[in-house]
Amino acid sequence: MANYTREEVIERAQGLAKAMSETDEIDRFKQVEAKINDNKKVQDYISRIKALQKQAVNFQYYEKTQALKKVEAEIDRLQGELDAIPVVQEFKETQTDVNDFLQLVTSTIANEVTNEIIRETGGDLLQGTTGSSLDTGDSCDH
Repeated sequence: MANYTREEVIERAQGLAKAMSETDEIDRFKQVEAKINDNKKVQDYISRIKALQKQAVNFQYYEKTQALKKVEAEIDRLQGELDAIPVVQEFKETQTDVNDFLQLVTSTIANEVTNEIIRETGGDLLQGTTGSSLDTGDSCDH
């Protein structure tokens, strides 16, 4: 059994990250992101929303409650219109796909590390228990 240094594991993780960045999910995300960045209508909405968000922060700071409510309503309205644009919907779908993919990889790694510990300690994979146990002294009759 090989022992790996922390640096070697990080190096392998970087290799995995590079491989992941070359998958269909990530490639599709990059393509849709480029469409978003090139879409003047979308960029206009984003700029308007950002400007209103800055106003909202100022109104909140100066406790201008009525003005804040108006600005928040306008932000919500613009956000709704932005979200209705097909390329934005596509972008959100690709974001979800990428996040799901990252979660799958993360959980697979975590599960495999746990399973390897169980195997190495002679534990039971079905029960999820390691073969290592501490003697707590509970079996003694007092």
